Amino acid sequence: MGDKDIVSKEIIKEIGRDISMHILGIDIQGEVTLVDKEWTRVEKRDSDIVFKNNDKIFHIEIQNDNHKNMESRMLRYYSDILFEYKECSVEQYVVYIGKKRCNMKSEIARDRILYNYDIIDVKDIACEDLLYHSNPSAVALSILCDFKDRDKQMVVNTILQRIKELTDGDEVEYQNYIKKVNVLSTNRNLKEEVKKGMNTMLQVDITKTPLYELAMEKGMEKG
Repeated sequence: MGDKDIVSKEIIKEIGRDISMHILGIDIQGEVTLVDKEWTRVEKRDSDIVFKNNDKIFHIEIQNDNHKNMESRMLRYYSDILFEYKECSVEQYVVYIGKKRCNMKSEIARDRILYNYDIIDVKDIACEDLLYHSNPSAVALSILCDFKDRDKQMVVNTILQRIKELTDGDEVEYQNYIKKVNVLSTNRNLKEEVKKGMNTMLQVDITKTPLYELAMEKGMEKG
């Protein structure tokens, strides 16, 4: 994918649902509908996901870097959403995946405005919590987590292998999760690691490698 490539609407919708459930801890009930507006897009460094679930609108922004005017940007989105969906309540989240300390503001209190939203820093989420989850959608999201001092290629290989195991031979389901991993990997600059990991899986059973066995042992200890 190039920097401006747009991924399928269905994948965007599923990623939004997965992030809501496994990172934000939101109980999504029933079907979700992607809000198909100009400000709904998934790009290499600027990922906005807006979807409707029952009478709520969820806006999720994946942020690589600290944005000095994030609160104004989010308020602008809120205004755009509210203009179209006055009857719905709106929940907004910034999912921060940057390496530096998160220092973005999450509120505006000035003049007659009192506005706020939530910022979730994935460094507060242990990679193992998602990597060794029993749901492959959670495992796919683990690529957004902070790997800390772990070898990037080893973690990516483990993510790919875990998805393979959890989809249990369902090739359609497996490919769907791999598409999600590819989309999310661009936010962490891990596209090449994913490519190498896929090639490795075609050539060797990585579950038999010492690195994979060590990763699984560490995951079991964490669990």
